[in-house]
Amino acid sequence: MLKRVAILGFLPWLLLVLIWINAQDSDPSAPPFDLERIQRATVFIMQARTTLDKPLITCVSSGTLVSRDGLILTNAHATVTNPDCPGDRLIIALTVRPGEPPVPTYQAEVIQANEGLDIALLRINREFDGRLLNVDELALPFVELANSDQVQLDETVWVLGYPGIGDDPVLIARSVILGFTAEPSGGAKSWFKINVDEASDISVISGTMSGGGAYDRSGRLIGIPTTAPITRQVAVSVCQPLQDTNGDSLVNQNDVCIPLGGSINVLRPSNFARPLIRSASLGLNIETISLDARPSTPFVSITPRISNLFFAPSVINNAPSTVINSLPTGNSELYLFFDYENMTSNTIYELLVTYQGVPSPIFSLSPVRWSGGQSGLWYIGTNGQPLPNGDYEFTLFVDGIAAASPKLLRVGGPPTNDPSFSSLAFALIEGNQAFGDGYVIATGTTATARFIYNNLENGTPWTAIWYYNGVELSPRGGGEWFESNLSGSQTVSIFSQNGLPPGRYRLALYIADRLAALSDFTIAGTRRDAYPLIFSNTGFAIADSDTEALTANRIDNYSNPADALYFLFDWSRLAQGTRWRVRWLVDGTVFYDQEIAWNGTEDGQNFLMRLTAPERVPDGTYQVELLIDNVLLQSELFEMGIGQLPIDPFARAEGIQLRGQILDSATGIGIPNVTFMLISEDYSVGDFEARQDQLYAIATTDRNGRFQIERPLQLNAPYSVLIAVDGYLPLPADGVEVDENTPNPLEMTLYLTRDGS
Repeated sequence: MLKRVAILGFLPWLLLVLIWINAQDSDPSAPPFDLERIQRATVFIMQARTTLDKPLITCVSSGTLVSRDGLILTNAHATVTNPDCPGDRLIIALTVRPGEPPVPTYQAEVIQANEGLDIALLRINREFDGRLLNVDELALPFVELANSDQVQLDETVWVLGYPGIGDDPVLIARSVILGFTAEPSGGAKSWFKINVDEASDISVISGTMSGGGAYDRSGRLIGIPTTAPITRQVAVSVCQPLQDTNGDSLVNQNDVCIPLGGSINVLRPSNFARPLIRSASLGLNIETISLDARPSTPFVSITPRISNLFFAPSVINNAPSTVINSLPTGNSELYLFFDYENMTSNTIYELLVTYQGVPSPIFSLSPVRWSGGQSGLWYIGTNGQPLPNGDYEFTLFVDGIAAASPKLLRVGGPPTNDPSFSSLAFALIEGNQAFGDGYVIATGTTATARFIYNNLENGTPWTAIWYYNGVELSPRGGGEWFESNLSGSQTVSIFSQNGLPPGRYRLALYIADRLAALSDFTIAGTRRDAYPLIFSNTGFAIADSDTEALTANRIDNYSNPADALYFLFDWSRLAQGTRWRVRWLVDGTVFYDQEIAWNGTEDGQNFLMRLTAPERVPDGTYQVELLIDNVLLQSELFEMGIGQLPIDPFARAEGIQLRGQILDSATGIGIPNVTFMLISEDYSVGDFEARQDQLYAIATTDRNGRFQIERPLQLNAPYSVLIAVDGYLPLPADGVEVDENTPNPLEMTLYLTRDGS
């Protein structure tokens, strides 16, 4: 058993002189965390294309190490091969010394990506010269993710990235959370709006910092600074030539231009990256096996189209609560809705908002990747930041071109008493009873919509228009309004003697000629009790092959090691093109989340998905959820092994940062090339056999004798230390501990004595 020794007892035994440094910088604008560690975890990424004589740089960006073994979080637009970034290899440059430009050190590959969300996860896999690398031997500095849902308005954050094309050191920009931008992909906090603080040394965050990191006061990653360069319209693109690509011995406008992007004013919240990181860290891989129902990405060659722009004051299940033409004083929520077609994950969209004729960065959205699929109803909204009284103009751009006429809105004055419709909810009607949850209903002959009306006088003309898969259905409803009260609730229905076919429906309500309410809903499945039965016979199976899995018994636990875990379900009355969502979790954490258009037959059995890992499926409690329109329709649990993931002692980036200098005890001069080995808490110095799995971290001093342990020391964990270099006596110690009272960073000066032999 290891003997525990407090850190202060250990230092005199090693003839050390401990220098305590206040962890808080006297500069009030400096971040209150270990900045140097985060600078070292920030990487510069160069996408390159292989040529006959030399690599050609095609795109550049920043990134952040999120694991000790070389996982890098960044943007997808500059790393995943696409028409604007056609490279086939990724070069990773690290900060060796803070304050200096990064040094190309490794190569990496893309292992996880969501191009619509513009998030990619890379893994370092080779040395810079192309030699294969054993990632288990890496011990790189990394950061941990914060819970980005807890970020608050006016919170101070620090944005880190590389401001240039690789010849500048990491830049830090102190910024402030101005507000939140909402989208269906992530709800109220789909984007964080930021503005560079006056206390910062810079005024804008450059496009090459895209993919880097933004940090809260604890030094945890809360978001990824993001902007996507627009390269299809040269007049609005921002790019720069980096190399002599035409062989004229000059680097100028005649060479290939590298897209850099404009200034950044948004962060993609870090919670969007959690599924990718969890999946990659465990090596989990999900595949759809069913041949007739695999997700597909249609090739879209038609120009993207945006239409039917309107405003709403709030959102109910990704649908507008009502439609407005003005907004009273004091509101801090506003949503711009629109229909879209022919969009892809490579489409760049942007929202420009002017207030009183002046562009407003608070309410605008800089160019970003599209995350909404090919077609549908979308919104982009602001919340958390009050809208000042005045006139606003909203213009949507797609690939740098205005996609629709500007939409105008006036904010100010008291609430109006204009007639209105709101709060559409849908149900299936059978035997004078309503069934459904409001947005997904079963197939039948009659569908009804209930809505709220306010201030509607009798005789007012109104219209109800139903659509099926974008096509208007006949006849229209409505006429002259007649009710006993000015306000209340009402219903309108659609009927088909042969039954309403499954698919996507819409109801639009008009008061006179003005759109007053609109909502989409889905009809699918058959009714079971009050709800639609779309997915059935759901469950897990263990099998040795895909074919065997189709006939295997459904089970909810398995105690032996398994190479694959299968999930199966049957489906009914599910129309092609219906957007559905499948979500996998392990121990309550999502590691796979995909929403796609259904590509299978309308009815079928044994939709098959397979979960695998490099060695075997890890122990844990697995859960699969099936959803349509954010409505949870099925959920199944499965326990593998002990039903809990193994604890990873290397997964935490927080703790005490250890660094310092090793000097010659006689001369006081720094000793270069000293090896400082921090041994895992499971081993003593006497047990140490110089194996990689026994090391917690290792560092080598520079020419001045300075060193830094890249992995933070965890509190109250008993480490062992071995310091060795030729010509000096080695210094061993067991049971080294730090606690909550230890300064962070912990900086020390150590003295070694020459070997008398």
